[in-house]
Amino acid sequence: MIDIWLKKAFVHIDRFLLGMLLLVIMVALFVLYSASGQSTDQVLRQIINLGAALTLMWVVSHIPPQRLESIAVPAYVLGLLLLVGVALFGDVSHGARRWLNLGVARIQPSEGMKLAVPLMLAWYFARREATLRLADYGMAAILLALPLGLIVKQPDLGTALLIGASGFYVLFLAGLSWRIMGGLAVIIGALIPIVWPLLHDYQRKRVLILLDPSQDPLGAGYHTIQAMIALGSGGFAGKGWLHGTQAQLDFLPERHTDFIFAVFGEEFGLLGISLLMLLFLAIIARGLVIAANAQNMFSRLLAGSITLTFFTYAFVNMGMVSGILPVVGVPLPLISYGGTSLVTLLLGFGILMSIQTHKKLVAS
Repeated sequence: MIDIWLKKAFVHIDRFLLGMLLLVIMVALFVLYSASGQSTDQVLRQIINLGAALTLMWVVSHIPPQRLESIAVPAYVLGLLLLVGVALFGDVSHGARRWLNLGVARIQPSEGMKLAVPLMLAWYFARREATLRLADYGMAAILLALPLGLIVKQPDLGTALLIGASGFYVLFLAGLSWRIMGGLAVIIGALIPIVWPLLHDYQRKRVLILLDPSQDPLGAGYHTIQAMIALGSGGFAGKGWLHGTQAQLDFLPERHTDFIFAVFGEEFGLLGISLLMLLFLAIIARGLVIAANAQNMFSRLLAGSITLTFFTYAFVNMGMVSGILPVVGVPLPLISYGGTSLVTLLLGFGILMSIQTHKKLVAS
């Protein structure tokens, strides 16, 4: 009886993908314990976050892709209205207006757009699959630009980067030509001198610090310098769990959130980083296989975007911690402490599982 119930409960769970996710999560809890100064309270809070996120992933995996497609437009419109609400009435914290107080809850609408935008764009292209024209890509770019403009204005460059990437991946997978992408790259490059003066002072400083962190070693460059010291001191095999000096002696800032990768690198070295990257690559490869085998254009575009956005999460975080990208506030996926990004990520994986397992049921 129990076996039958378990089979029914996990019929829409992709076991390989779940296995890889759980391995990364186990690693995350060990690293978080060290990065938080051996705080069991913080680890317990993250376990609660994980429980909620995994439950939501399970629920979403049982929703057929056809149902997800039907809510794409309402989800996008609601998210856009909430972003407008943030711009007009949002709470200001640390110079940024990112949160909306609804009375019963305080939400960050930009997080929901990480899924609403690819849902909307995948729906849009699926409706025009037979008659795709250049104008359709232009309309899709407008649908992407509307939430991006509101999020950049908050300002929240990290979230804007991830949402922009998720939308771009849908356009790319829908067949946007390399010539157009090359032309856009040239245009963006030409616009840099115009956009540069429009950036906030702290945003310009992040780019300049990327080129030379030592120009402000105790200020804007401190994060990058300490993170690079931690990664370098880890060597090949690392200093061992709980023995990383940069983290344990409190030199490394934000070590349990955006810079947790530096803690991991110092304690487990190049060997540990290589194994973690293999786990990430296994998750990405499984996601791309699910996208390639999807039964229709909507599912293929959505699965591909979710998978490649996960890659962007990891690449940007590792890049900023190692000093090859500016600091933009992107967490290391599944590893960094926090509930909001964790829920968004696992909801995305729930969608991947839905696309994979419902395809199997239809085929049978």
